[in-house]
Amino acid sequence: MKNQVRILPDTNTILRYLLEDEPNLYQRAAKVFEKLRTGEEKAVILESVLVECVYVLTKFYKVPKQETSSKLQALLHYRGIMNDDRNELIEALTIFAERSSLDIVDCILCVKAKKPTRSLFTFDKALMNHSKRL
Repeated sequence: MKNQVRILPDTNTILRYLLEDEPNLYQRAAKVFEKLRTGEEKAVILESVLVECVYVLTKFYKVPKQETSSKLQALLHYRGIMNDDRNELIEALTIFAERSSLDIVDCILCVKAKKPTRSLFTFDKALMNHSKRL
């Protein structure tokens, strides 16, 4: 079986697709993301790209956390998104939308530290408390 090429979308392609703010770039992105939605194409959204998307959407474009989380979760649910940590990223985005005091990196750390083979190491007492409650 031949390995299918997996696309690595960058922050700008995701932003243009989600924001639809530049019509030409949106159209180009929409063609690819529609193929990802149906599973015709395969992609991995790097954790670093997801974090940058959250940062730019919430800080620069002032998109509310809940809307940012919802849009990115929907994208991660596309059939062609092949992230091994997809469920963890979706859970982290859910926590991000619900907990105003945690940034997205803290949310990812909390979720990934839930595995029995992992342990969170932090000096941030609030982060440690959040992690224990999850």
